Amino acid sequence: MGGVNVTRFAGAYNPDVADFEKLGAFYLGRGYDAAKDQLADEPLMYDSRDLTTHAVCVGMTGSGKTGLCISILEEAALDGIPALVIDPKGDIANLMLTFPGLSAAEFRPWIDPAEAARKGTTPEALAEKTAENWKNGLAEWGEDGERIRRFRESVDIAIYTPGSKAGLPLSILRSFAPSPAGSDAGATRDRISAAVSGLLGLVGIAADPLKSREHILLSAIVDAAWSRGNALDLAGLIGAIQKPPFDKVGVFDVETFFPSKDRLELAMAVNNLLASPGFGIWLEGEALDVQRLLFTADGKPRIAIVSIAHLNDAERMFVVTLVANELVAWMRRQPGTSALRAIFYMDEIFGYFPPTAMPPSKLPMLTLMKQARAFGLGVVFATQNPVDLDYKGLSNAGTWFIGRLQTERDQQRVIDGLLSAQAGAGFDRGELAKLMTGIAPRVFLMRNVNDDAPTLFRTRWALSWLRGPLTLPEIARLMEGRRPEFRGEFRLRNAAGEWVWILSVGRI
Repeated sequence: MGGVNVTRFAGAYNPDVADFEKLGAFYLGRGYDAAKDQLADEPLMYDSRDLTTHAVCVGMTGSGKTGLCISILEEAALDGIPALVIDPKGDIANLMLTFPGLSAAEFRPWIDPAEAARKGTTPEALAEKTAENWKNGLAEWGEDGERIRRFRESVDIAIYTPGSKAGLPLSILRSFAPSPAGSDAGATRDRISAAVSGLLGLVGIAADPLKSREHILLSAIVDAAWSRGNALDLAGLIGAIQKPPFDKVGVFDVETFFPSKDRLELAMAVNNLLASPGFGIWLEGEALDVQRLLFTADGKPRIAIVSIAHLNDAERMFVVTLVANELVAWMRRQPGTSALRAIFYMDEIFGYFPPTAMPPSKLPMLTLMKQARAFGLGVVFATQNPVDLDYKGLSNAGTWFIGRLQTERDQQRVIDGLLSAQAGAGFDRGELAKLMTGIAPRVFLMRNVNDDAPTLFRTRWALSWLRGPLTLPEIARLMEGRRPEFRGEFRLRNAAGEWVWILSVGRI
């Protein structure tokens, strides 16, 4: 959307024809006739309650997938609905690039001088052109700076950067805090399993929860602490590995099951992680508390963006697993509702929800897909690569947004998955293939189980400037002044096995 000239269509938006500012209805765009290259007069409105049955968005790079999903988050925010977002690429941080005045002066600080030079112009001239383009694009869809202003006033937006101080840091310690009293036993077991899998992945140990003695031992240690109502930080976990708080694992004594020499190696692996340069930031910052992420201290809804673009693969898996885990625990503490209470969105699910493998992220995600509807939590997963998705696991997704795909083979994969996930409800392969042929950028095929038939539509212009992925320094600029005052003290073992104290004082 960004940088693309606005194209005029027959049937341009007429504000007297329909009103898209309705509570509980998301303005996503307008119906599209591909044969005539023409938009419908009426806006396409999506019932927010339908999102409680979850959504999947598939489309190649340049399809407009990110713009559509950002528009969904914008519409939710305008209705006072918070969102927790995992952003693997840095695109969703564009939600903070909103300029109600639609002036060149607002755009100028974010214009890349190198891009201006490549286009043979000055940053000032490019800012003027960008502002005009965005103003015209919004007007084409019946939007203006006042709608941007209402969006900004409706929601707080915060970017969290675990493992970095660029945004707001997130502490991982709370992930080993016990579940609240009265929590479901099965949910607690799942939470322990996923947390342990994520931690072992972070130290380079691929562990099967049923076969790995490392996984079984750590799970037993966490379970023993939680059963007594005790929190367990990573330093305490290291000590418990060396001296477990129990004598047997199953029918075997601890020494037979996991000899002390081998336990010391595991403890050293976790300790090396703690002692590594830069890991201290993982222990600082705001607790991974979903309620505090979704709402400010005074109850204002928030879009909490957890940016993981700067992390390596193991660290990404660790963060995604812990966030999804905490979300499951939070969800189960909420009263049931048929309305949309909050959104969980992940911008790229590839690698975290595969069809056969079981990475630690998949179990909590499956739980969310199966159970979140009853609690009013809408899950939205997006991907540009349809190859490695567990379509059976996505069978609870009631809405599919299918954009432009790279190859005919990709189209067939998505059709197979859609027919499998929705049991062929209301359409056949031939109809789907025909509708998907020649889909243009920003055009999507929407299949909603609550509708009689699939719908082609063109997405509306986003309120946020879709500039592209933001770097850590740019995120730091956006979050300047938002970092809280912090005073903390952490006890760790050094490489020699001696206890040392690390004191962190002042602004993060």
